[in-house]
Parts: sequence; C-alpha cells; structure tokens
Amino acid sequence: MKTLIKEYIQECIETKNKISNDDGIINNISTAADLIINTFKNGGTVFTAGNGGSAADAQHMAGEFVSKFAIERRGLPAIALTTDSSILTAVSNDLGYENIFVRQIQTLAKQGDVFIAISTSGTSPNIVNAVNTAKSSNIYTIGLTGKTAAPIDKICDCIIKVPSDNVPVIQECHIMIEHIICDIVEKVIFNS
Repeated sequence: MKTLIKEYIQECIETKNKISNDDGIINNISTAADLIINTFKNGGTVFTAGNGGSAADAQHMAGEFVSKFAIERRGLPAIALTTDSSILTAVSNDLGYENIFVRQIQTLAKQGDVFIAISTSGTSPNIVNAVNTAKSSNIYTIGLTGKTAAPIDKICDCIIKVPSDNVPVIQECHIMIEHIICDIVEKVIFNS
C-alpha cells in the first residue's frame, strides 16, 4: 500500500514539474489569466463548465471568483453552468444532454465574456458544442484538458494541456492551474 501511495504522489509531482518547466504551458496560463482580467475589467462574466470531477472544478473556480480566493474584496461575476438542476434536466430532456451548456451560453453570455471549458479528455460533446457556441458568439474560450489531442484544442482561444493521460492526475493539475489563475486575477484586479 505504501508503494502505491508513493507512486501516485510521485506521478503528481513529476507532472507538476513538467508544467513548471514548460514555457508554452506557463504562457498559456498567463494568457488565460489576462483574458479573465480583461473580461472582469470590462464588466463581463466568466462562465465555467465540465462533467463529473470537472463539473466540481467548474463550481470551485466560480466560487473563488464570486467569494474570494486569498484576499477580502468585492465579488467577481462568475457562473458555473453545472449547478442548476432544473435547467440541466430541462435542457437535457428537451434539447439533449449535448446541449446543456450550449443553451445556457446562448441565454446568459454576451460578447466579451469568457467561457472556461474543463475536460480531461476535451472530447465531451456537451463541452465541444459549448466551445463552438461561445466562439460563434464572440465569447473568449479557455480550455483545460489533458495531453491527448482533442477537438477543443483547435477551437479554444487559449488551451492549457496538462502533460498526462491519467485522469486523476490531470484533475489535480487542473485545480492547481485554476488556483494559479484565480490568484493572478485577484492580485492584478485588486492591486494586492
């Protein structure tokens, strides 16, 4: 058991070291933070979405913006598209599960907002459809995914690919990246 624990921790450390040493990934994280900062400064909203564990990440990230990350400050407008069970079930029933985020983006988002698509695979139809809808509505798109080539890679304005194909490790790195982005956004906007 101790060997399994150490192997898992070591894999997480190695993946985070790869991210830390990859200027392309670091630049993309910085670009994502800039997109979000500019959106908030211009009165826009950040929308987040994902499935399963990535849905939890989407809610977590929106919560960090609305509440606070590390400093006391006013809230920043962010909405996780994964949280309203009535909307999710109505759209899923009436328009299909692949459109649960599309309909919300069409209804709630406006030009200049940001949509953050969190998907370890980058292939989920509801995420791919949502990114396409956001792009066609002039909404900035940020994708967080794993190392495997995915449909959202070529359509997102900014794609952050974790160099792993192990889903739990990708998810752990996603939350680290999301925390880094929240920290940067908060410090820049509130001059802390």
